[in-house]
Amino acid sequence: MRAVVYEEPFSVVVKDVQDPGIQHPNDVLVRVTSTAICGSDLHMYEGRTAAESGIVFGHENLGIVEEVGSGVTSLSKGDRVVMPFNVACGFCKNCLAGRTGFCLTVNPGFAGGAYGYVAMGPYKGGQAELLRVPYADFNCLKLPPGEEFETDFVLLADIFPTGYHGCELAQVSPGESVAVYGAGPVGLMAAYSALLRGAAKVFSVDRVPERLAKAAEIGAIPVDFTKGDPAAQIKEQTGGEGTDKGVDAVGYQAQSHDASHEEPAIVLNELVETVRPTGMLGIPGLYVPADPGGPDEHAKHGQLLVSIGRMFEKGQQMGTGQCNVKRYNRQLRDLIIAGRAKPSFVVSHELPLEQAPLAYEKFDKRIEGYTKVVLHPGHALAA
Repeated sequence: MRAVVYEEPFSVVVKDVQDPGIQHPNDVLVRVTSTAICGSDLHMYEGRTAAESGIVFGHENLGIVEEVGSGVTSLSKGDRVVMPFNVACGFCKNCLAGRTGFCLTVNPGFAGGAYGYVAMGPYKGGQAELLRVPYADFNCLKLPPGEEFETDFVLLADIFPTGYHGCELAQVSPGESVAVYGAGPVGLMAAYSALLRGAAKVFSVDRVPERLAKAAEIGAIPVDFTKGDPAAQIKEQTGGEGTDKGVDAVGYQAQSHDASHEEPAIVLNELVETVRPTGMLGIPGLYVPADPGGPDEHAKHGQLLVSIGRMFEKGQQMGTGQCNVKRYNRQLRDLIIAGRAKPSFVVSHELPLEQAPLAYEKFDKRIEGYTKVVLHPGHALAA
């Protein structure tokens, strides 16, 4: 099959790799029809993880069931399904508690597994023509047949639930004000989710004009951090108090105010200043225990200088961790079907799989309006 394979920093290729097969009675094989490039993929693409050459990328996957293991009971050949980026067993202590992002079974010695991601288990990614899905009864979410809502549904694999998870971590409630740092795909989904949850005022902080314009289109208030301290800008618009809640959708590659260099802890510290006393912070933005490209020795080991004293002084609370996609994907699917949510507004480009190298390059450089790319294996769609 054809697949997107990591070679070295800033280089991926599309080439033939061995087809996956059924390895366990609970497996299914899915013929991938849509697979998205995630900002998390860029961390590996840029050499900012321990990823080694040969990894097949892709953890946002949707397709049609092509082969069914003998132990699978709820799925049939021809079913249209989307898979959480989390690979989970469904029966360990964490899965039973709804924390499927931290499954204790699928990646021995580590809490959590994922498709096509460094240190997240032996699971090949879905930026390919075929994908093996383990524990398929648990991991596959059925979708209506056909092609309707294709680019909405593929976002159920990661960024729509992850944005919603940021709001859940911050316990966003109706009528509240929310600051979302980052207006990339996850940040836009967090702002969108805050509005879906009834937030009265949502601020979207970024520096890329296209992203800020997209935030304004959905009803968020854009804040350009290159034009002044974002916490101060937001306080000016909230009577000096700050927001009730805050979400970090940036993570460890955060930029300084003048965008001249990385400051890994700047968003965390800005959120502490932005959110009012006793407010809550949700941190779905990715932080890693090791960053080979970190700007200093502490950052290279995942150790950041966070203003914990100021946070303690303000009595704030923080929730962190990757999204437990299955906690949200069924309800979010039904919002899409009912016409109450259309997350595909973030998708800027739909491309055939063969154009993945170009898509990675342009998405990484944030040029030509590349904000979210969906690849379609087996199709030759125009950009």
